[in-house]
Formats: sequence, structure tokens, C-alpha cells
Amino acid sequence: MSHTVETETAGEPATARPGYGQLLRTPRAWTFLVPGFAARQPFAMLTIGIVLLVQHTTGSYGTAGAVAAVTGVAMALFAPQSGKLADRFGQATVLVPGVLVHAASVAALIVLALAGAPLWALFAAAVPTGASVPQVGPMVRARWVTALTRSPRAAALLPTAAAFESVTDEFTFVIGPVLATALSTSVHPAAGLAAEAGLTLVGGLVFAARRATQPRPAGTPTEGRGSEGRSSALAVPGVRVLAVSFLGIGAVFGGMQVSLTAFAQEIGDSGVNGPLYGIFAAGNMLSGLVFGAVTWKTGPRRRLVLGYTGLTLVSATLWAVHSVPLFAVLGLLAGLCIAPALISGYTLIDALVESSARTEAFTWLTGAVALGQAAAVTAAGQLADTHGARAGFLVPLAGTGLALAVLLSLQSRLLPRGSGRGTVRAIGHRETAAVD
Repeated sequence: MSHTVETETAGEPATARPGYGQLLRTPRAWTFLVPGFAARQPFAMLTIGIVLLVQHTTGSYGTAGAVAAVTGVAMALFAPQSGKLADRFGQATVLVPGVLVHAASVAALIVLALAGAPLWALFAAAVPTGASVPQVGPMVRARWVTALTRSPRAAALLPTAAAFESVTDEFTFVIGPVLATALSTSVHPAAGLAAEAGLTLVGGLVFAARRATQPRPAGTPTEGRGSEGRSSALAVPGVRVLAVSFLGIGAVFGGMQVSLTAFAQEIGDSGVNGPLYGIFAAGNMLSGLVFGAVTWKTGPRRRLVLGYTGLTLVSATLWAVHSVPLFAVLGLLAGLCIAPALISGYTLIDALVESSARTEAFTWLTGAVALGQAAAVTAAGQLADTHGARAGFLVPLAGTGLALAVLLSLQSRLLPRGSGRGTVRAIGHRETAAVD
């Protein structure tokens, strides 16, 4: 039941998994990595920026959480459609109008919040704000797959690329909330959201301009292509299981953001919120760095379950904590458990989904995180308003516990496509893996 990788090139057995250095030497990789990093900031800055601004103007975490939740729900609903359109028509075709709409929607939300507009008006602005969040992370992952198909060690480099992308995502969660909090508390309550919109606009347009590295649109005729470009990634049972399980990760992100903000206010030190959340995200980033550098003997399904088990156990302790140092330690431990789950889930996508639906599949997972985050922000905000910050920390426990139960009962659906046990074929290689 172990995970082994046997790669044959010219009859020679493979060595250990390539490192990040070899991955980053992939031709033209930096041309999409740098602008992609700036353009993926909305996921890290948007929710906390909205919570800080709306709480400042209304005095209610419940109201702030509700507005942020509307944004998250809109993102969760529209993200997969954006990914599907990107697969079919090309990333740039979808991304350019998307970032323009997002920047305009964020500007409208800021103006309405500062003007004391009614809640329905904030909701009206929150819908296009969330719906237009550019799905740059999934697009970068799809570009890695395209770039690595030209590599003689594609099968070995793909897990490293998945780990690298998780690290990059979490690095944005290290700097994004800290930056948004610092700008909102020391410059202006709207400064965090304004910075998010600016980074999205500039980074998104530059990223979209790098057309040479984007995957071939599924709508482009190619020899031997049938109708696979029209199929939905959600038709794959394993994608549905992963999407449901990723709701739990979103519950941790959303519950931690709101509950840590409320905790910081309760102790009279609002500035500690950003560093505490940054430590949580730093744990995720460090875990991802190590996770991607190791050649694992256990399969991605088992690593996914183990990651969720650890995350659930840590989440079970958060509600009982009263001190900043303990929150720092437990936040770090929670972050260490998230990266294995994220990386394993994204790695499984490569084996579950055809290339013509891969961006869409990635956006289903991203959208699930956003939906879980939206539900958690709403629930944690209401609990924090009525019962204090400690009650808000029950939300991550509920989300991760439910996700773990789903994984334990349905993990057999995560078998690779076309495989009764776990044989995955890669370009120019043979990868034999027991999926457990």
C-alpha cells in the first residue's frame, strides 16, 4: 500500500524527485510566475480587507462577515465557470475583462462602505467583486502542466510544481493579510482593499499578456480531439469529493481571519491580528516547502487524510486558548497541516481530470475554499458578536471535522481515471503508484 514512483528514460531508473531549482529552470516559467504572484493577491487580501473596512464603518463583525461572505459565495459560484471559459477560449480572453471588472467593483464597494450605504447596497457591490476575482492560481497551475509536458522528467516534476504552487499560495497568505491589516489600521480603513485592487489590475494584465505560456484553448481544433474539451470537470466523482473536502480548508481560513480579528479587539491590541494570521500562513508555507522537497512513499490519498486528521485535532483546541503566544503556536501547527492537504488534492487532480478541463477542475477546488471561507466568515462573525471570539474558533473545527468524515467515507472515488488501482501515464515516462 505504499507509493512508489518508477520512471524510465532510455532504460535508466529514476532518481529522487527533482528539486525546486530544476523546476524553476523550466523555460519561460518566470514570465508567468512573477505577474501571477501579484495577480493572485485577492484571495489573501480581499476577505480581511472587507472585514476591516465594513467593521470600521458599521461597528459589527456580523455585518462585516456577511458582506465578505457574499463576496466569497459569488466567487465560489463564478470561479468554475471562469475556469471552464479559460479552458475553452484561452486564459487571456477571460482574464483581461475580469480584472477590469474586479477593480471597478472594489472601488464601488469602498465608496459605498465609506458613505454609510445600506447593507443591500454593500451586498450589491460585493457580488461582482467576488464574481470577478481572477482565478490566477489555477491558471498558473495549468501553465505549469503545459510547460512541463516538454520536459523529459515531466512525471517527476509535476508533484514538485504542485508543492511550489501551494507554497506560493501560502506566501501570499503570509504577506497579504499582514499587508491589508497594516494598511487598513495605520493608513486608512479602505487602504487594504485599494491595494488589493491595484495589485490585481496590474498583475492580471501583465499575466494575461504572457500568451505564449498559456495552455492551448480547448476550442482550438487539434488532431484527434473529440468532444472532451466540452466535458465538465465536476462530472468526475473524485473532483466532487475533493471540492467538498476543500470546504474544510476554507472554513479554517475564514474562521481564523474573523476570530483572530475579534480576539485582537477583545484584548485591546488590534495590531496583533496581522502577525498572528501571518504565523498561521507561515506554517502552511514552511510545510509546503518541506512537503514538496520530499519523495513520499505514501500515496496522495493517504497524505490527504493525514493532513485533515492533524488539522481537525489542532482546530479542536483553538476555542480554549486565551493568550497570544499559545495562539501563535497553535496557528503555526494548523498551518503545518494545511499544506499536505492542499498539495495532495491538487496532485490528485492531474490524475483524475483530462487536460481540456484541468483549469476548471482547479477552480472548483479554489471555489470550494472560497465557499467554505464565506460560510465560515459569516458563522464566525455571528458567533463572535454574540458569544465572543472564542466561539468563533468552533467554526474551523466543524468545517474540518465534516471534511474529514467525507474523505474517510468516499476516498475510494479518488482513484485515477482509467485505472483500477493506480497506474498513471505521463508523457515519456511510466509512473506506477499505489494511490493509497
